[in-house]
Amino acid sequence: MKKLLLLLAAVFCMAAASDPAERLPDPGQEARARAIFAQVRCLVCQNESIDDSQAELAGDLRRLVRDQIAAGKSDGQVKTYLTDRYGEFVLLKPAFSWGNGALWGAPFLVVTLGLLLWLRNLRTPRPDAELSQDEAARVADLADKDQT
Repeated sequence: MKKLLLLLAAVFCMAAASDPAERLPDPGQEARARAIFAQVRCLVCQNESIDDSQAELAGDLRRLVRDQIAAGKSDGQVKTYLTDRYGEFVLLKPAFSWGNGALWGAPFLVVTLGLLLWLRNLRTPRPDAELSQDEAARVADLADKDQT
């Protein structure tokens, strides 16, 4: 049953390819390539997978993935090749790393610290500042000069 579903998925994937000459002859390899296409970002469109994009660079990336799969590389090796060449940005769902965690967590940390400082500032009582005798005399002198 699984083999039948895989075969049907491969046939539908091949039917969706833009150019029959680009397809891999092995339906299993083509299905693997299409699965990777959905996980790789088009570097021109930036919010589409290379499977959805019509950009020329997306076509180049599709050919590159197909070439890697035809050479017998595993899915992980293909993704590693792409990330080594284009950086982790090329993956639509990058792997977790401490750098990515810091990148995603920093805004929440800054907002939380800001709220805590604001709450601390609201709770801290402010003493009413009284003017010294010299300051009061100076204010009175300035008020007298202003009235004249």
